[in-house]
Amino acid sequence: MLNWRPVREIEQRSKQLESEIAQIENEILRVRKDSEQIENEILRVRKDSEQIENEILRVRKDSEQIENETELLRAENSRLKSLNASIRRLCFPPACSSTHPRPIEPDCGPSSP
Repeated sequence: MLNWRPVREIEQRSKQLESEIAQIENEILRVRKDSEQIENEILRVRKDSEQIENEILRVRKDSEQIENETELLRAENSRLKSLNASIRRLCFPPACSSTHPRPIEPDCGPSSP
């Protein structure tokens, strides 16, 4: 007489192994999908990083240009202050000056020869 018990156990173990293999294959697919998502995220982060680096370079360039323009404006402002001081000194002498400007007399009429 044949013993059917080992065959049933083998079939049961075989089904159990097939189920485990299916679970492992599903896990492998899930891990691959997660890996692809991570790789896509890495690419996105790299692209964002490059954009940020480009923006930093642009801001530095703009900042340098602003600093140069500020220095030019400071020099121009200094020159204008100096000119303004010269104009005030020449056109509006101090009140304590020893020489007073001669008053201009109104023209009273034709002068006689």
